Amino acid sequence: MKRESIMFSMVGMLFGILIGWIVGSQHAGPPTASAPPASAPSGSSASGRAASAPTLDVQRASELERTANSQPNNAAVRVELANVYFDAERFDLAVPWYEAALKLDPKNLDASTDLGVSYYSLNQADRALAQFDHSLSLDPKHLKTLLDQGIVRAFGKKDFAGAIDSWQKVIAAAPTSPEAQQAKQGIDGILSAHPELKK
Repeated sequence: MKRESIMFSMVGMLFGILIGWIVGSQHAGPPTASAPPASAPSGSSASGRAASAPTLDVQRASELERTANSQPNNAAVRVELANVYFDAERFDLAVPWYEAALKLDPKNLDASTDLGVSYYSLNQADRALAQFDHSLSLDPKHLKTLLDQGIVRAFGKKDFAGAIDSWQKVIAAAPTSPEAQQAKQGIDGILSAHPELKK
C-alpha cells in the first residue's frame, strides 16, 4: 500500500540520519519537517519532501468527498478519502476525514495510526502520541504503531528512553520483521549517542 511505503521511506530517512541528528541537535528544537518519521510517523525529517510531494488525485478526492457527503454514516469512504490525501502528503486535509471516520468506527486501527502520523506530520507530537495510545489500546502489539510511537518520542519529544522502549516492543513482538530491523537501527543510533541509556 502506498501509505505503508511512505512510512517506511520516512523511517528509513530518519534512521539514516539518527546518530547525526541526536549528536548535532540534541539541544535544538525538533526537526522542522512537514512530516514525521512513522510511518513517523511517522517528525519525519523530510524537510525536502515538499519539493517531491506526490500529486494529489483531485478527481478521486472529489468523487470520494461527494460520496462521503451523501453517505454520512459511511466510515469506509471517509478512510479512503483520508488515505488519498495522506498518500499525497496533504496531511492537513487527511486529518478531518480520519477524525470523521473514527467517530463512526473508533476501532479502525489503521485509520487511528494514520491519523497519529498525520498529526505528527503537522508538528503535533502530543496529539500523535495520544492517538497512538488509542491505537495500542486496540492492539498493544501493532508493529506500525509501536514503530511510529518510537519515532515521535525520539524526534518529537526527545524522549530517547521512551523511544527505545517502543522499539524494544517491536522487536519482542516480531523479531524478524522489517519493522524490527528499523527499530534495531533506531536503538543502535540512540545508544551510540547516549550510552548512559544502556541497561
